[in-house]
Amino acid sequence: MRALTTIEQLSTDEILQLVKRARQLKAGSPSQVPTGLTAANLFFEASTRTKMSFEMAERKVGLTVLPFEANFSSASKGESLYDTVKTLEAIGVNVLVIRHPENMYFEALIGKVKPVIINGGDGTGNHPTQSLLDLMTLLDEFEDLQGKTITIVGDLAHSRVARSNVQVLSRLGANLQFVSPLEWQAEFPVLYSLDEALPNSDVVMLLRVQHERHDEHQSFTKEHYHSLYGMTKQRMDAMQEHAIILHPAPFNRGVEIADDVVEGSKSRIFKQMENGVYMRMAILEHLLKEEAE
Repeated sequence: MRALTTIEQLSTDEILQLVKRARQLKAGSPSQVPTGLTAANLFFEASTRTKMSFEMAERKVGLTVLPFEANFSSASKGESLYDTVKTLEAIGVNVLVIRHPENMYFEALIGKVKPVIINGGDGTGNHPTQSLLDLMTLLDEFEDLQGKTITIVGDLAHSRVARSNVQVLSRLGANLQFVSPLEWQAEFPVLYSLDEALPNSDVVMLLRVQHERHDEHQSFTKEHYHSLYGMTKQRMDAMQEHAIILHPAPFNRGVEIADDVVEGSKSRIFKQMENGVYMRMAILEHLLKEEAE
């Protein structure tokens, strides 16, 4: 496999093997990535967690990381993504992690360029590495997901995280339910009351309200959204004893989640971030272990 652009590329066995390998790496197993390879992270949208997590993972598996800042690259002069990638290919970069605002941007690259391509998020379409680290976090809590009810809450219409998670979680037997304002429903069959969804939820996965993708008709006040769909301390306390809370972050405090829930007893948000490094190490190893052969 020369790229990871969508979850659909991976078989269920491959997905579970990546979780297993990420756990081994977290426990101290040495990386099997060949030496002498170079990576660059091309992020054309703002990112802290994904970009820095990938850079940490790249360094941990022994890659040389070339810095890339979109605002100071030739992309700001009108250079196409394809030409940027071909330039990096020409100077010897072996793997590119790309986040881009255009859905399916990678279709213009796959099969046409030599570097391994990893999708760090395309528009509102896919975020495969986030769904894999979320899965790792869930399987740390539950032996398996068969029959578990996972409630995804929030801005579904603009969420690449939701779409990738739906693909992997449904494949592993989870029951999915969705809570969202009607205007952010998109293709998902939604419930409109978070309070009604909580009693049977084993996991509540909160989504960031993506204000930057909304038009003027899709705007809640922070207080209004929080009152209807936010994870408050009271709602956390109403969840089942074993239930947990996830959020891909960045989170808007006082909007999707209350301050005292972010690091509350049911929150696994920072564990998701920690697991993200090891899952991305496993993905890099999976894609690059034959690169030098």
